[in-house]
Amino acid sequence: MEEELYRTIGTLLASTEPDEILEGLEIVRGEVPALGEAESRRLFELLFPLFYIDPLDLPGHVPVLEEAIAVVAGFGKWVIPVLVESLESGDVKAQMAIAQSLGRMGADAIAPLIAEYERCPEPGCGAFVLYALGKIKSPQIVAAAPVALDAAGAPDLELRDSATRAIGKFAESIPAGGLSEETRHGLVAVLQKNLADSSPGVRAKAVRSLGKLARYGHLTVSECDQLMVALKRLLGEDEAFDWDRAYVVRKEAKEALQYV
Repeated sequence: MEEELYRTIGTLLASTEPDEILEGLEIVRGEVPALGEAESRRLFELLFPLFYIDPLDLPGHVPVLEEAIAVVAGFGKWVIPVLVESLESGDVKAQMAIAQSLGRMGADAIAPLIAEYERCPEPGCGAFVLYALGKIKSPQIVAAAPVALDAAGAPDLELRDSATRAIGKFAESIPAGGLSEETRHGLVAVLQKNLADSSPGVRAKAVRSLGKLARYGHLTVSECDQLMVALKRLLGEDEAFDWDRAYVVRKEAKEALQYV
């Protein structure tokens, strides 16, 4: 890449004007396919600071952030370990963007993310690993099911919440019968346990994920019957009339009913 073009891209990406940044991202998108890893890394270093944009503080920059995430996902396999390592940054805004880019990179990101989960220095990092894994649409995500099973029973709320959600996302991509019976049984058991979690958010995600397991053929007839009973209890439609006090849980329960 010519140095003049590199400097132009750097100037555009450093702008405070969304249109100019988008122009720079468009140039990067066009250049990357013809570049080697070394030159691509130079562009990545210019682009990566965009992941720290706060969309709440700068709502006009939301398209910039979305485009940056998409462009980075097209850099190739070499960027996966760089992004995975960056999940430990501790900046929530950047971690969300990194996770979305990794999710768009598909099955190639699964093994590196599982390895990162196993060495994460703190639960927050593990939560973003699970968030990234949940973004991957591939049957190969079945390899991450044991990770979600482990985390869904964790004492840390953030990690437990992310894992409970991820199980349902995995269910969308794993074909019926694709889970080992041991793992499938474990996932069902931990979600049933999380129906009684002290956090309404975890309870709601447990309901949603159980509904997805039913919808995509991962529950037995007996388990569907048990889920029906649990959903009616949460909605106050059984003889006890003791519904879940959290509206978000009842909302998810009503939606899940259609799958059992």
